[in-house]
Amino acid sequence: MTLGEHFREFRRRLFICAASVFVASIVAGYFYDEVFAFLQAPFRAYAESNPGVTASLNFAEATAALSNLISLSIFVGVIAASPIILWQAWAFIVPGLTGKEKRISLAFLAATIPLFLLGCWLGYAILPQSLAILYGFSPDGTSNIQQVSMYFSFVTRFILVFGVGFLFPVVLVGLNVIGVLPAQRLLAGWRIAVVFIFVFAAVATPTADPFTMFVFAAPLTVLYFAAWFVARLLDKRKEKARPDWLDVDDNEASPL
Repeated sequence: MTLGEHFREFRRRLFICAASVFVASIVAGYFYDEVFAFLQAPFRAYAESNPGVTASLNFAEATAALSNLISLSIFVGVIAASPIILWQAWAFIVPGLTGKEKRISLAFLAATIPLFLLGCWLGYAILPQSLAILYGFSPDGTSNIQQVSMYFSFVTRFILVFGVGFLFPVVLVGLNVIGVLPAQRLLAGWRIAVVFIFVFAAVATPTADPFTMFVFAAPLTVLYFAAWFVARLLDKRKEKARPDWLDVDDNEASPL
C-alpha cells in the first residue's frame, strides 16, 4: 500500500471507531435511567445503611442534568465500544505482522478485553465500602449532599482506574515477548514490584482510604505473579526453539 492508501485505511478505521462510540452512546442515552440507577446504587446503599445521615445527590444548575446525561452516555459508550476499537486497531497493524506475530497479538487482544472488564467490575463492586469509609469521616451533624456531576466523575474515574490497572500483566508479558523482560528478572524483582504496585494503587485510586488501596493492590500482585508464570512458559518455549549451535564457542566447530 502507498502512504496515501495507509492514511485512507487509518481514516476508515478511525471512522468505524468513532461511529461505534457514537452508536453505543446513543443506546446508553436511551437507557440513561437504568445507567443512572446502576451507578447511583453504591451511594443509595450508603444512604439506606445510614438512615440517620442526610445523604443525597443534587443537580447544581439547570443544565447539569443534560450535561450528566451526555457525559454518562459517552462513558458507557466508550466502554461498550472498546472491543470494536481494539479490534480496529489490531486490524490496522496486522497486515504488517508475520504469522507468529499475528497469533501473539490476537492473544494479547483476547486477554486485554476480559482483564479490563474484570477490573471495572471490581472497582464497581467495592464502591459501596469505599464510599462508606470516606463518608464515615463526616462529623456528627453534617450532611453528605453531593453534586451529581462530581459524584459521577468520581465513580467513572474510580472504575476506569481499576480497569486500566488490570492491564498491568498484559504489559509485562508484552515486554517479555519482545525480549526486554525475562521471567527470571520478574521473579528476582518481585519485592520491588510489590512495593511499586502498592504505591501505584495508593496514587492511582481517587480515594485516600487504605481499604481501596489494598483491594486494588492485592489482585494486581496476583496478576504480577500470573504474568511471571506466563513469561516463564514463553521463556521455556524460546529455550527449546533455540538452535544448539548458538551455544558453541566461537573457537570450536559446531555440529553443522
